[in-house]
Amino acid sequence: MSADLGDARTVQLVAWRRDQLTASGFPVPLAARVAGNARCDLHTLIELVERGCPPHLAARIAAPLDEENAA
Repeated sequence: MSADLGDARTVQLVAWRRDQLTASGFPVPLAARVAGNARCDLHTLIELVERGCPPHLAARIAAPLDEENAA
C-alpha cells in the first residue's frame, strides 16, 4: 500500500469518526480534536453522551491517561 493511499484512508477514518461524534451531540471543534486521536474510544464517548454525560466531560473521562497527566 502506498503512503498516499494510507494517508487518504486515515483522513477518511478521522472524518467518519468526527461525523459520528457530531451526530451524537459533540460540538464540531471537540469532535474534530477527539476524532484525530485513535486512542480515544469512539463507542465509549458516544455511549457516555447517550447516557446524559456532556460531550466535554465525556471526552475528558475517556481521554488516555498519559494525556490527562500532561494537562
